[in-house]
Amino acid sequence: MDFRPTEAQLDLGRLTGEVCGKLVTADRLRELDTATERFDETLWGSLAETGVLAAALPETVGGNDFGVLEQTAVLRELGKHLAAVPYLWSIVVGAGALARFGDAAQQDRATRAGAGEVILTAALSEARNWEPTEPTTTAVEADGGWRLTGAKITVPFAGRADRILVPATVSGAAAVFLVDPSVVTVTAQEVVDHTPEYAIELTDAPAELVGTVAQGAEILDWLLTRAWLGLSALQLGTLERALELVAEYAREREQFGKAVGSFQAVAQRLSDAYIDVQGLRLAVTQAAWQISEDLPSGEAVHTAKFWAADAGHRVAHTVVHIHGGVGIDRDHIVHNYFTAAKHNEFALGGGTDHLRALGALLAAGPS
Repeated sequence: MDFRPTEAQLDLGRLTGEVCGKLVTADRLRELDTATERFDETLWGSLAETGVLAAALPETVGGNDFGVLEQTAVLRELGKHLAAVPYLWSIVVGAGALARFGDAAQQDRATRAGAGEVILTAALSEARNWEPTEPTTTAVEADGGWRLTGAKITVPFAGRADRILVPATVSGAAAVFLVDPSVVTVTAQEVVDHTPEYAIELTDAPAELVGTVAQGAEILDWLLTRAWLGLSALQLGTLERALELVAEYAREREQFGKAVGSFQAVAQRLSDAYIDVQGLRLAVTQAAWQISEDLPSGEAVHTAKFWAADAGHRVAHTVVHIHGGVGIDRDHIVHNYFTAAKHNEFALGGGTDHLRALGALLAAGPS
């Protein structure tokens, strides 16, 4: 694989970091923690104005035709700043899927999402016996269209979404549909880092088919692959910045006349955290590169999400423990990084889920 970042990766990452650095402060994060909905509208508007949102989308929907490598660079910076924006769900997953598989009207919606005019999201989790590739939500043809019945949980930003991508089964086969949130029941859920996530109930809800039923499994795999990789990239940025914060603290905080970072036990935990972050960086880079080269990427993506969960757990707890008492103070910035890391750890499956999926792929042999 090629480890060298593209010029567009560097430029987009730098631009995203500059925009976030100006707008996302510790005070702003505290404001968002107590807001009715944790959504940074000012930041979202600035990302749209500077072209960050549309940049990696295809030219057919108003983008610059970059791709997953560049989107990963953006996500990493958003993770570093704990940005309360739906770039992963509205742009990478939502607009990306409609640009690739949608009809003309659906592609127009992707164009509007890239301009920041509307927000898209995806309902990829279900409450019981959840198997991501086998949704229990069902779809039937009726009156020349489609009707969906079922339930989804932890749907990001569903409360302000213009449309929701919803996987469902059609006679036992997976397919993906586009649903207007106004025709379903949307209920807010409380998650660890206050990300706005919702449960939705669909009862004979009208829906548009994305692509064809025959393409359903392919589209669902595309959605899950980008979502898992995107969460891993967000986690990478979050852990990188968290490690920087705890390293600074360990250099400055003194006990018994010495910096706490000079104590062997602290130094060992910091070293382990550094190795974990490097491992996650490698896993994310490999998965993104394989996708960008149209190579089989299932094993690499599940490996990245496993690292995001497993390493994320260890690094998040290390950051809190080394900070001592202030590490559990909800007003301290470290608390925000801890809760963000815990959210990314379990979103769309924890470490055990992805280890099991990875084992199944390896047992099946080369595709």
